[in-house]
Amino acid sequence: MSKRQLQVGIIQSSMSDSPIDNLDKAIEGINGLAKRGAECIVLPELFLTKYFCQSEDTKFFNLSEEVPGKTTKIFEKIAKDNDISIVLSLFEKVKTGLYFNTVAFISSDGYQGKYRKTHIPDDPNFYEKFYFAPGDLGINCYETKGFNIAPLICWDQWFPEAARIGALKGANILIYPTAIGWHPNEKATHGEKQFLAWQTIQRSHAIANGCYVVVANRVGHENFAGDGIEFWGQSFAVNPYGEIIAKAGPKQDEHLLCEINLDVIEEFRHGWPFFRDRRVDLYSDIAKLHLD
Repeated sequence: MSKRQLQVGIIQSSMSDSPIDNLDKAIEGINGLAKRGAECIVLPELFLTKYFCQSEDTKFFNLSEEVPGKTTKIFEKIAKDNDISIVLSLFEKVKTGLYFNTVAFISSDGYQGKYRKTHIPDDPNFYEKFYFAPGDLGINCYETKGFNIAPLICWDQWFPEAARIGALKGANILIYPTAIGWHPNEKATHGEKQFLAWQTIQRSHAIANGCYVVVANRVGHENFAGDGIEFWGQSFAVNPYGEIIAKAGPKQDEHLLCEINLDVIEEFRHGWPFFRDRRVDLYSDIAKLHLD
């Protein structure tokens, strides 16, 4: 009988000024979740460092690395030793002047490939366009233990087109390593509705595509510019009905475990066959930047 459940681990973490300490913390978290039964584990966006994109400073390009490279090799051994897969978010250097915000997918058989962030934000304290080129590899799935995973990254989570493509390519799970939070001076007036919008759009991706969505956010206050960013944590996972099946708090490091069940996906898609009823003959306008 084919495997019907997959245990997915989510690491929600604060980051220190030391990449070595952040690496050690991630390894400890992965090993702990593997002992609890996790078979696929996702880390927050750019987990090796604090979120440097709060300012535009060329010194931060020194944090980049090749993918695959030194960090993926470390996690290849961890994945093999624990018989797990890992969704690993890294600052990728292709050559001087060309960098990407990249996820490496690593299984127990080693490095399987990468996804480069498609949508790049440029907002106050989120100056990613200074550092990262738009992804050029498209959206793809990676297989682990009979399940298909489509990795996306943070700002991608606001775009239904990205989620749909992942699902159409066979994803059972959309996974979003994330670094998102409040500007402290906006929290009182906008904080609750900003968070609810973020959670709601991702729950809607699960419903519209009949799949699971898994989100790993960082947590804590980091200050590179102005008042910094208060990362809101609250990493979560939802099933195809949009029900939250695992959720972390807003204040501290947490390691979550959730179950992905193919029977739930099949039940949902049989009852609500959105893929059957799509009208692709009418959707060509979606590929235009604007409609006059």
